[in-house]
Amino acid sequence: MAREWNELTKMTQGKPITVERVKMVDSDIAIEGSFSLPPLASLSAEDQVFVMAFMKCSGSIKDMEQMFGISYPTVKNRINRIAKQLEFVEIVSISPKEEVLEELERGDITAEEAIRRLEKRTGHPC
Repeated sequence: MAREWNELTKMTQGKPITVERVKMVDSDIAIEGSFSLPPLASLSAEDQVFVMAFMKCSGSIKDMEQMFGISYPTVKNRINRIAKQLEFVEIVSISPKEEVLEELERGDITAEEAIRRLEKRTGHPC
């Protein structure tokens, strides 16, 4: 399997690809459509191995230095270069007031409950 993935990576030369058919290994079930590869799969085979090794080392740069025989700055630079290739999910925190209003909008709580919670948080009516 790793050999095939390596060949695919060489063939695509890092260009984006779309998978159109997925087949379950243990059955004849197949799903067709247009699927994007996960971000880690879009990395070069070398970078994927590096990420797997980093995980195996529990994120220890010192262990990565020993495993690959490279310096601390080299490990850090490679991690930073790989990280720039990956999109990270942005976590947006919402205020308690916005949370109450969203619950009200979804119908999870009544208007009375929303007012009660907002007054409780602020100490006065909205």
